[in-house]
Amino acid sequence: MTPPAAPPSFAPSRRGFLAGVGASAVGLTFTGLAGCHRAPPGKHLNFYNWDTYIGKTTLQDFKAASGVTVDMSLFSNNDELFAKLRGGNQGYDVIVPTNDFVQRMAAANMLEPLDHAKIPNLKNIAPDFLNPPFDLGRKWSMPYTWLVLGLGYRKLKIQGVPDDWKWVFDSPQYKGRIGLLSEAGDLVRLVLQYLGYPMNTADPVALRKVEELLIRQKPNIAVFHDDNGQDLLLSGDIDIVIEYNGDIAQVMREDKDLDFVVPRQGSQISSDCLCIPKGAPNPDLAHEFINYLLDAKAGAEISQTIRYPTPNAAAKALMGPDYRDNPVIFPPQSILSKCDYATYNGEALSRQYEDIITRVRAA
Repeated sequence: MTPPAAPPSFAPSRRGFLAGVGASAVGLTFTGLAGCHRAPPGKHLNFYNWDTYIGKTTLQDFKAASGVTVDMSLFSNNDELFAKLRGGNQGYDVIVPTNDFVQRMAAANMLEPLDHAKIPNLKNIAPDFLNPPFDLGRKWSMPYTWLVLGLGYRKLKIQGVPDDWKWVFDSPQYKGRIGLLSEAGDLVRLVLQYLGYPMNTADPVALRKVEELLIRQKPNIAVFHDDNGQDLLLSGDIDIVIEYNGDIAQVMREDKDLDFVVPRQGSQISSDCLCIPKGAPNPDLAHEFINYLLDAKAGAEISQTIRYPTPNAAAKALMGPDYRDNPVIFPPQSILSKCDYATYNGEALSRQYEDIITRVRAA
């Protein structure tokens, strides 16, 4: 199959995406679902998703194909998603948790098991993503993207390539120009990796050292960002930030002075997944929507927009070399071999992560 021509230079920052497409065009809401207009049953889905994490025409295309209107609400991190659904489903049909939160939500009886017979496009998924350790047999989730955390940076402001976590965790060199992500588990695990501990350890000595290091580094930190590190980098508010490869790949199309590196110690590899939360009002339509998102053409349209690596082999085959061969989107195997999935190791440890970061931010 001949790849399509390279896409136009369009890199939606979070603000630019919403302004350019229009909230009404994609059915976006920014709050909970209380007070949302409810279409007749069977013709309406509520989708709870990360910001800038859908193709420019995906929701309109699904409506044209199925007659189903999708209202998409936005969350900024997995902690927020979990907290919103912990007390019961408020009307969501499809959600997009990261792999360790798939485990956490399944353990808490917050997810519906998937019916693979209703998701025939599972055949499009690359074999590496069919039986992941966090969801054996794909009982609870379908793969949407995979991603890796690293450092986005402004080349003119940073000396050389910052291929070491020390520049954000253990150095005053870029004081006041550093952005850390706010999600507790991710941040704790990255510091553990920098300190030489297993990323998923529960060792109290190691966790105490994480907290001590971050409190010591706190005066040098400009911001703990909520899923908008690439925007802060693009606007010049910061010069170096922990962010996902896809987010930095988005803004690199707007500003050639931006770049991305996975530090030499390795990092956290993740997979954002499509799940049906317990009590979904429209489970059959939720399956239909998930199946649509795994379609080759739909998957390619999503990937072209969001610039995250896709687990959809059929979609990747439709993409041009600017996507398939991009080392920011698809880091080399020599780097990925040093990266690990986060694992859910019980509610007590998850709460401990949250308490550590709460104390750091209050210090």
